[in-house]
Amino acid sequence: MITRLLVANRGEIARRVFRTCRSLGIETVAVFSDADAGSPHVAEADFAVRLSGAKPADTYLDIERIVAACRAAGADAVHPGYGFLSENADFAQAVLDAGLVWVGPSPESIAAMGSKIEAKRLMGEAGVPVLPSLPAAVTEFPVLVKASAGGGGRGMRVVRDAGELDREIASARRESEAAFGDGTVFVEPLLEGARHVEVQVLADRHGTVWALGERECSIQRRHQKVVEECPSPGITQRIRDELCAAAVRAARKIGYVGAGTVEFLVKGDQVAFLEMNTRLQVEHPVTELVYGVDLVRLQIEVAEGSALPRSAPVPQGHAVEVRLYAEDGDYLPQTGTLRRFEVPGDVRVDSGVEAGSVVSPHYDALLAKVIAHGSVAHGSSREEAIRKLTTALRRARIHGLTTNRDLLLNVLKNRHFRAGDTHTGFLDEHDLSGTGPIDELAVLAAALAQAAANRAAAPVLRSLPSGWRNVRSQPLRAVFEEAEVVYQPLPDGIELITAEPSRIVLERGGVRHAFEIARYDGKICVDSPGGSVELTPAPRLPEPVEQVVPGSLLAPMPGSVLRVEVEPGDRVVKGQAVLVLEAMKMEHQIAAPADGVVSGVHVEKGQQVEAGAVLAIIQEGSP
Repeated sequence: MITRLLVANRGEIARRVFRTCRSLGIETVAVFSDADAGSPHVAEADFAVRLSGAKPADTYLDIERIVAACRAAGADAVHPGYGFLSENADFAQAVLDAGLVWVGPSPESIAAMGSKIEAKRLMGEAGVPVLPSLPAAVTEFPVLVKASAGGGGRGMRVVRDAGELDREIASARRESEAAFGDGTVFVEPLLEGARHVEVQVLADRHGTVWALGERECSIQRRHQKVVEECPSPGITQRIRDELCAAAVRAARKIGYVGAGTVEFLVKGDQVAFLEMNTRLQVEHPVTELVYGVDLVRLQIEVAEGSALPRSAPVPQGHAVEVRLYAEDGDYLPQTGTLRRFEVPGDVRVDSGVEAGSVVSPHYDALLAKVIAHGSVAHGSSREEAIRKLTTALRRARIHGLTTNRDLLLNVLKNRHFRAGDTHTGFLDEHDLSGTGPIDELAVLAAALAQAAANRAAAPVLRSLPSGWRNVRSQPLRAVFEEAEVVYQPLPDGIELITAEPSRIVLERGGVRHAFEIARYDGKICVDSPGGSVELTPAPRLPEPVEQVVPGSLLAPMPGSVLRVEVEPGDRVVKGQAVLVLEAMKMEHQIAAPADGVVSGVHVEKGQQVEAGAVLAIIQEGSP
């Protein structure tokens, strides 16, 4: 029996495993890097072991240090979570060699599926349909370059032109080597317009293999999933049965034990094996809600030798999950301090952060997964889940960081998504990044709240209305970088009901609208049932600021310069790569915004840069 379990991971998945351990009476051990010393997963564990350093290679990817942490903390079992070492056969073997319980499949199963190239061969032998691997001299495009040891979209590139192939293969190799310690890549045909559908499997040591239905994971950016649901709304029962049968054959072929996922591409009646993830998936909660199971508990029980019931549980209803990331509209990760984090409603929130958490450039920018379940007892269970999720996201209070919440809401409201018409190119086909016009009532509420705060802080005559004069001279106006508004006198048809520094209630057309207001370091956050707005008050007497030279390419995020592609004097064309930044385990290409000449390069390979730093300068046109 397991008594003390170490989670060789961080953030959301560590907290998720700890939650189940607490319910089972199992003591918990966290490991943490210097960058994660103040993270919630560290505080929630019974014991914690520091892994000095911040880079993944020096901390969460260091097998010897993780095993040493187990010894130091007296752990008798290890759960790897997802990512990092979760699909590393050497790590699984090291845990077993140390006399510890490994909560996962055997090292042999991990190794068999750890190489996507070898996995495709084995699946072909098991009768699972696969896409062919292409030779290096590809002649037909588009193709997909994939890291053999990869996952999470890392080491993956779409190539549509022969001239880009060598460069993208080299880039995928570097990214895969940095993330997984293995730079092996391969090329296969790109099946455009296909769905990404995966099957959850669970197997014990006694010969029982469950296929717990399928998950639809087609909505992706940078080949990383952002919306998942169970079951898939767009496949037939015949295809569902085919997928589940293929997944069970795959698990039996490699003698699989524990929880795993078999991923497929589905286009019409065509089914093609993608890969098998020999671990718990990020999106496992949708399966848990539909099948009424705790997959982490089942993982632990299987690791302890327990047998699964012969029959898998029966699904009930529909579940939808969205991944809430700290990123901007261009999918670039954001860093900084999360000032407030609250997601209300009838939803499950699996989060690695809380108010006050710092999102660093060293790790993935996932803040939380928000999951809603619709039951068959209430009409359309999928529509119910989508409605719950939409309401929760709209009412969420997330301050201090730019997130992809608007993108998620736009997806959930999109008529094609509502109809279940999705595929892996969904976000490319539908422009869903827009935020729409700023709510004028929210801007007015911010201005009135600021005026109320000024009056509350006034040393004298604070009972007078804001901006009071003996003789009215002109309207009072609040100016923000995003919008401006006249707040005294109030616009026609609007009545002020409540005016407090943190709460404003306005009435328009007989309908009252309540707004909550918070302030942080020159930002005003306005929340209401209709959504959230972040405003930046413009200074009344702005200080002179340093001007950026026209044509400057600025760092969109903190990171490390991985490669510089140009030199001063080089001619470049619009879209040409100028340099590559590495941040949060991903490569980010910085491209020329227009045709021109490189008049200056201000960084070099290996240099750490902050967001907004000038990287290079492109002089448009002829020099």
